[in-house]
Amino acid sequence: MSQTIERPWALMRHHAGWADVFHIESETADSVTGFYPDRETVGPPVNYSVRAVLARFPTLEAARTAREGAVAEWRKHDAGVREAEAKLREAEKAREDAWLKCLQEAASAY
Repeated sequence: MSQTIERPWALMRHHAGWADVFHIESETADSVTGFYPDRETVGPPVNYSVRAVLARFPTLEAARTAREGAVAEWRKHDAGVREAEAKLREAEKAREDAWLKCLQEAASAY
């Protein structure tokens, strides 16, 4: 039984801030099977849970355009993330220094 998939192009999470375009050839209620058209070696179809699908599109071009727009949106937050990471490193350093000071003071009390 052959069934046409209405929105066969999907974006699948690759790593933080990036998604790979995936062509869905078949699906069940809980899995999708297909291939990555942008990869150099297109091997046998692969299976994933439907939870791996971030978004679905009717065409390859729509999926690629959405991916590029999402990357641009991700990049808008880069400076804020760097600033938060710097504050986190400072807080971790202060915690480490306080911990060491506490241990050293306890040792000198004996």
